[in-house]
Amino acid sequence: MTINQPQTLTSNPSADTTYHDSLQKDAASPQEHLTEDNDMADDSVDITHLRTPIKVDLSPIYHFLGARTTQAWVDTAIENLPLIIQDHANCEKKAAGTAMNLIFRYEFSYDLQRKLAQLIREEMLHYEQVLGIMNERGQDWKYLSAGRYAKGMLKHKRTYEPAAMVDVLIIGAFIEARSCERFAALAEVIDDARLAKYYRYLLKSESRHFEDYLALAQSLSDDDIDERVAFFKEVEAELIDSPDAELRFHSGTPA
Repeated sequence: MTINQPQTLTSNPSADTTYHDSLQKDAASPQEHLTEDNDMADDSVDITHLRTPIKVDLSPIYHFLGARTTQAWVDTAIENLPLIIQDHANCEKKAAGTAMNLIFRYEFSYDLQRKLAQLIREEMLHYEQVLGIMNERGQDWKYLSAGRYAKGMLKHKRTYEPAAMVDVLIIGAFIEARSCERFAALAEVIDDARLAKYYRYLLKSESRHFEDYLALAQSLSDDDIDERVAFFKEVEAELIDSPDAELRFHSGTPA
């Protein structure tokens, strides 16, 4: 099986305007935007007991990202699936750790605290699920160095508050959106029905996370965040499109 030939997305001004108008409306009242996802109560650490994945509209993800994952990355990932599975586990753990750090550092915002608490629970559940997948496959944990992806965006983070926090949340949005896009790409071609089902199951939460991060970022900023979002869109697309010596879940085109 093959996925549709990926291509770099060009911006759609009318779509972007509509999206950002909606984002600003949501940011004005974050408590209305942040979803109480009760589906977590029905989830299981054992992926064999997960509910049937629902169909998720990924068009907002594709519009948000500046580039699509290349076929070369998908092909290389499939050839190195154990590495991708473990790095996925690392990503879930790091996402929970980042949210935990933020929950201690930024205690002034109720909405931020509430959403971060939800994210921590959800990311750790996913971490447990991926650990279970590794155990089921007889896959031992091995050392994996961090890739360049997150560091490549964080080096552009502003150093003063609240701008630093706004940038961290925007970067988080891109990480979540890219994760969602790659789960979808892998699910289309992976020769493992259970793993493909699991990746499709993850699409619902991952597709929601990026919008939550953006709404939180806007709620903390007196200025419109569109300019910073556009800046990081270019940075993230360059990291995805350019040659990368290390294969990771968020790495660029294999060198």
